Amino acid sequence: MKFSDGYWMMREGVHAVYPAEAFDCVTGPGSFTVHAPAERIRHRGDLLKGPVVTLSCTSPMPDVIGVTITHFAGERQPRPEFELLADGASVATAELDDEAVTLTSGALSVRVNRGEEWRVDFLAEGRRLTGSGFKAMAVIDTDDDRHYVREQLDLGVDHHVYGLGERFGPLAKNGQVVDVWNADGGTNSDQAYKNVPFFLTDGGYGVFVDHPGRVSFEVASEVVTRTQFSVEGQSLRYFFIYGPTPKDILRKYTALTGRPARLPDWSYGLWLSTSFTTSYDEETVSSFIDGMAERDLPLSVFHFDCFWMREYNWCDFEWDPRVFPDPPGMLRRLKERGLRICLWINPYIGQRSPLFAEGKARGYLLKRPNGDVWQWDKWQPGCAVVDFTNPEAREWYVAKLDALLDMGVDSFKTDFGERIPTDVVYYDGSDPERAHNYYTYLYNQAVFELLRKRRGEGEAVVFARSATVGSQRFPVHWGGDCESTFEAMGESLRGGLSLGLSGFGYWSHDIGGFEGTPDPALFKRWIAFGMLSSHSRLHGSHSYRVPWAFDEESVDVLRTFTRLKMRLMPYLSGAARQAYEGGTPMMRAMVLEFPGDPACTHLERQYMLGDDLLVAPVLDASGEVSYYVPDGVWTHYLTGEQVRGGRWVRERHGFESVPLLVRPGAVIPEGAVEDRPDYDHAEGVTLRVYEPVDGAAVTTEIPAPDGTTAASFTTSRNGAVVRVTAAGAAGWNVLLVGVRSVSGVSGGDAEAHEQGTVIRATGDTVEITLPEEG
Repeated sequence: MKFSDGYWMMREGVHAVYPAEAFDCVTGPGSFTVHAPAERIRHRGDLLKGPVVTLSCTSPMPDVIGVTITHFAGERQPRPEFELLADGASVATAELDDEAVTLTSGALSVRVNRGEEWRVDFLAEGRRLTGSGFKAMAVIDTDDDRHYVREQLDLGVDHHVYGLGERFGPLAKNGQVVDVWNADGGTNSDQAYKNVPFFLTDGGYGVFVDHPGRVSFEVASEVVTRTQFSVEGQSLRYFFIYGPTPKDILRKYTALTGRPARLPDWSYGLWLSTSFTTSYDEETVSSFIDGMAERDLPLSVFHFDCFWMREYNWCDFEWDPRVFPDPPGMLRRLKERGLRICLWINPYIGQRSPLFAEGKARGYLLKRPNGDVWQWDKWQPGCAVVDFTNPEAREWYVAKLDALLDMGVDSFKTDFGERIPTDVVYYDGSDPERAHNYYTYLYNQAVFELLRKRRGEGEAVVFARSATVGSQRFPVHWGGDCESTFEAMGESLRGGLSLGLSGFGYWSHDIGGFEGTPDPALFKRWIAFGMLSSHSRLHGSHSYRVPWAFDEESVDVLRTFTRLKMRLMPYLSGAARQAYEGGTPMMRAMVLEFPGDPACTHLERQYMLGDDLLVAPVLDASGEVSYYVPDGVWTHYLTGEQVRGGRWVRERHGFESVPLLVRPGAVIPEGAVEDRPDYDHAEGVTLRVYEPVDGAAVTTEIPAPDGTTAASFTTSRNGAVVRVTAAGAAGWNVLLVGVRSVSGVSGGDAEAHEQGTVIRATGDTVEITLPEEG
């Protein structure tokens, strides 16, 4: 929120005070505390008045420093608090001299000046990253008796801010006002389902504001040379995270707040939904599945949306007996076809649900201050909200889901969780303002942990809409209710890339859009985007999303890109490992992969899928697309055509094509199976080798379903000889893309391929001698 009236004045009714000097500095083991009066102390009389701002600095882990700004310390410690995972391995040191007090953690230091000028500087490896100077840090009162703490950090001329959750506006947040407050606002407003008070910059640092309630960010907006954040209350704590690269920042942030979980291979396949308000029964469901099989369309998961339960009974977690007379038998028949089953749920209980009276009697629903159950009519008549701070309510809720798992259900779509009231009383005394955003963490944690308990580590997966800090531990998340337009396709992509820059490793969206019915051209373009996302779902509002409902070409397009994704599973499983081991998202904004390329700072219509694949979705019915290619000679994955980088490219693509470029020098493992995602990714794998660099070596690891390494390869080039060694692989191949002939082969047999030369390995090592022209 804005407090000032221009640069010099405050808004009417707003009163701010600022630290003026580091009057008193105290160091302790791995910490320091500074008492900073709001006026310089000239004589003893000045010591009798306030306010005094207390600044405390600690370190939970190397390269991360926690900063706490406090006015009145008597404020009670409210609930909830984010669950932080610092391992205590930090060895921070505090130093005090006549000029400054300094805390150093790893390569990062925070330095508070003790001279006449109040200044807080963050430094790393001999350079200043940013800092808080004149009238930046503040405690603020208003005439209506509200209290705030504000911080402002300098923003360099060439620095950009990213993250803050899944936001659908411009990817770089400079110039924006962002209020971290979960809301059910669709994908075309400044509201967001997934608000995260964390941002990273291309200036070498990130900032996580450790406050689960409303946090207001003014990113180069109130003061255009600063990033501002503020909370209501008497104190504010933030963690300053040194990179230096954006990937390093994400790695350290997710080490603090939690890494994305490892997911089952089957979850990467195609999910097909009944859609939202469409009419369906077992016959309808079977017709969809039969239609997919008849058209040779690989399908991994079938999802039942809201109306698997009876109308007005959401949620009672009981199948509507009028439509589904034999749920166990139906699920058994579906699973015999190799499908996984997902059911829609939410954390709300409508008044007609039998669970309403039960929850009311047991005190499991959020209450108003007078003791009444909190209710409203927006969504379900008489809708109430489960209180997940009550351990008994949590167990009661998940027990209903447990019975569905016994029946054969594999996953849940954990919808909603954003419209959480603040005029309520929680069982554990949580502050309603702080609990509003945090509610989704408790909700999805309960469901995800049930699935993990029942299915095992690496087998749990939800399809969640709302999120906050730490929710990345309970994947997958999808982009919410977008319209069926190219504009919505673009805003969805921006949201997904922003979420990836906020610590979330996986992301999905409704192929074709949710609201309305896409025309065939939009649907086919969205298919390519959807199947080249980490997770892929066909879902809509009031119309089905089976491809033959649009046209026969949609069937062909879906087949092409679904089979492509299945073949890419050895590569995608490696990208997923980077997410759950290091916090790097599978779908990456270009700035994350190319932080040194200034052309990438604002790119938001394209992305990297893993380390080596560039995807530029076609966002126009004509097939025209323009995208930026970083330096080097890149290669179209689908055709083998080469593209010189360091420039913008404009192309026209048919519906069964999309710009999918391979990074120079990459080795892409492609699987031998294209009709399902959960297969042995190492068996029969083909290593697609692109322009190997002389003197360089590339290691390619193919993870097993349990996260261990199933097979590994090393590809190197020494002059005209390309050498590939394998460990743990059987029946593997090497495809030299763009190489039409070779001078010699050892350890395999060569044959022509439409994109080059393929070598069928006969042992653990293959050596290929290239012709003189390379």
